[in-house]
Amino acid sequence: MVTRVFVEKKQGFNIEAQQMLADLKGNLGLRGLEEVRILNRYDVSGLSEEQFGAAARTILSEPTMDAVYGEDFRLPGEYQVFAMEYLPGQYDQRADSAAQCVQLLTQGERPAVATAKVIGLKGQVSAEEFEKVKHYLINPVESREASMEKPATLEMQADVPADVARVTGFTTWDKAQMQAYFDSMGFAMTLSDLEFCRDYFRDEEHRDPTVTELRVIDTYWSDHCRHTTFLTRLNKIDVEKGALSQAVEKALRDYLALREELYAGRDKPVSLMDMATISAKYLRKKGLVPDLDESEEINACSIEAPVTIDGKTETWLIQFKNETHNHPTEIEPFGGAATCLGGAIRDPLSGRSYVYQAMRVTGSGDPTVPFEKTLHGKLPSRKITTGAAAGYSSYGNQIGLATGQVTELYDPGYVAKRMEIGAVVGASPKANVRREAPVPGDVIVLLGGATGRDGIGGATGSSKAHTEKSVEVCGAEVQKGNPPTERKLQRLFRDGDVARLIKRCNDFGAGGVCVAIGELAPGLKIDLNQVPKKYEGLDGTELAISESQERMAVVLAPQDVEEFQRKAREENLDATVVAVVTEEPRLRMEWRGDEIVDLSRAFLDTNGVTQNAEAEIAAPQGENYRKSVPACLAGKEGTEALKENMA
Repeated sequence: MVTRVFVEKKQGFNIEAQQMLADLKGNLGLRGLEEVRILNRYDVSGLSEEQFGAAARTILSEPTMDAVYGEDFRLPGEYQVFAMEYLPGQYDQRADSAAQCVQLLTQGERPAVATAKVIGLKGQVSAEEFEKVKHYLINPVESREASMEKPATLEMQADVPADVARVTGFTTWDKAQMQAYFDSMGFAMTLSDLEFCRDYFRDEEHRDPTVTELRVIDTYWSDHCRHTTFLTRLNKIDVEKGALSQAVEKALRDYLALREELYAGRDKPVSLMDMATISAKYLRKKGLVPDLDESEEINACSIEAPVTIDGKTETWLIQFKNETHNHPTEIEPFGGAATCLGGAIRDPLSGRSYVYQAMRVTGSGDPTVPFEKTLHGKLPSRKITTGAAAGYSSYGNQIGLATGQVTELYDPGYVAKRMEIGAVVGASPKANVRREAPVPGDVIVLLGGATGRDGIGGATGSSKAHTEKSVEVCGAEVQKGNPPTERKLQRLFRDGDVARLIKRCNDFGAGGVCVAIGELAPGLKIDLNQVPKKYEGLDGTELAISESQERMAVVLAPQDVEEFQRKAREENLDATVVAVVTEEPRLRMEWRGDEIVDLSRAFLDTNGVTQNAEAEIAAPQGENYRKSVPACLAGKEGTEALKENMA
């Protein structure tokens, strides 16, 4: 039986409703709007009447601040009412947290919980304005308008997924057939990459691929996972003539000279990635970065530092990581910014470091531009800016992370594409970080959250060009953060006895199982049947590439698995064996008795066809930036200007 309850903040505590009223009047121009009421609606099944009453009073509401109404409650007739809910398959933290807390209360089975937000508008609001409000508040990427009727059941009706299909005839297709298939699949990789795949399956595997294999390859080679844009070979670089061209040309000559010294006898492509990293490589070669921590396990930039604790000096690892979530935040601001921070935390966390401080730098269009002037196919800049700020702070507050600097830049260049950057610093005793190469027979444990459809295609989605249709069709690509679970992971990894069991670890960010587990060792056999699911109905491809958040892939010796799982249970974390390390360097995945992925490591590690391009370094336009002075510092003495600039 499904029982329903409505919870509303009492007068004086209804801050969200007051803010929405001001937003709708000020930004949508609803001058006749007089009042907004917001009710959180909970549908719960699996509880007795007594249990539900206790949950409604102690978990779903706070008696001092909330009014609780039964399922027959209706707002008075002068209100125009609608409800909104997450799309099926999207992670709903409110519902999940409520279900977990109710289970703690009852000490029984976890109940099913579904939530929705009911909005009531009072005043002179026309039918056209009412629809305008719905369009403004409901982001189709993640949400939909909810029915006002109570459902008969909360069980998700999931069809049994079909077997993974083979792409019949793939190895024999000509260019026109390849182009047609490429256009139909929405790949992030290029047509040349797809043709490279055809040649590989024809010449080495002597078979047609599965759909899963092509999706895995597309994800593994995506720009987000393999930085293919930054690794593009620059065959020619021209420098536009201008006031600074001599300085630019000298810098380019210096770079090419460094390449001669570092890469003598090697065919190392000139690329943006090489330009960005060559100075560090040079310093390392000269022995000028003795504190650099080097390892095959690449979790974050890492250095060694002596730390004195209670008079005893220990060697610690300090790890730095930044994350960009431009595309996810553009189409779903709250979740995109939240998982920007969550993803940045997870990289050092997978290196067994505790993240203790953060920084946020963002770029936005003018948030004061009227709603009517929103670029077609885009969310309003104000909605993106405020939603992203709320998402970032929500995640940071729940996990307990201090953000020491927040800077938002406003420029017309960010109207079409937002910038969302999160950066973090973490640390851990070096003695707790084991870092050993996996050997055949080692076990891969999936630790943390369950897998759903949220985030499927996130890596490839972030690697593609986007259009005015992106907001409508990219919903599944948006990851959903789960900060309470990541907090549990932090606590678990701070236990030195646990950390020292881990040979190698990778976080489930972009790419899901195929990347997080696929990068851990050359040879792997993954049993997708063992991957914990949020709900039934997921097929093998979805299990392989879903980017559901707050998961870790951990390499353990077989004899350490039981102890690791025991420690995980103490933090209320699932730890499931899903793969083993194999001798043969191949990535294999099995689902329902069918080997749906069987790829050679050598092929995967090519990262596809190297892209080629020619570049021109444009001359700076306008005033020489070296001589420009901010208006606030103009006319001030050097010392005074420096103090002002540092304030």
